[in-house]
Amino acid sequence: MLVNLTDYYKNREKSGCVRLEYSKDVFDDGITSYPVTDNGGFDLNISLVSKSEVRINGQGSIKIKMPCDRCLKDVDVEIPVNIDYAIIEPGEDVEDDPDTDEFVDGYELDTDKLIHYELIMGLPMKVLCKDDCKGLCPVCGRDRNTYDCGCDTFVPDPRMAAIQDIFNANNKEV
Repeated sequence: MLVNLTDYYKNREKSGCVRLEYSKDVFDDGITSYPVTDNGGFDLNISLVSKSEVRINGQGSIKIKMPCDRCLKDVDVEIPVNIDYAIIEPGEDVEDDPDTDEFVDGYELDTDKLIHYELIMGLPMKVLCKDDCKGLCPVCGRDRNTYDCGCDTFVPDPRMAAIQDIFNANNKEV
């Protein structure tokens, strides 16, 4: 959705609230696409702060389905979106803000790009289905949360290989 900011720059008393939803069914972070399960709702407040500066702020959240980092089950992840930007009127003798260049073109504010930008910044580093997720077995690939496969997952420490060779050389049977 495009919001024209011209009226906000020209009219001192004008301020408003725009009701938004993320209009896409799939969120693409540039690497992977995730289905959006709840588009959320945002109340975006737009107001003139100074002669040539408009303040945009609001908050909300969006839910997307992401895989658990350990067991790969789909998890509904709620990503909070906090919007707070000051946008300088185009044509002013002020250096452009590289953050707002992503979603502001002249007097047009692209709210979908704005929310997408904030979602990228709010993505969690690690997604877990539960705090004590056991993950997948590295040997057979079964989900260790539901079934204990009994596979031997012992991996010897490679730093101890030299000592192991000494033990093996001295343990010869006569």
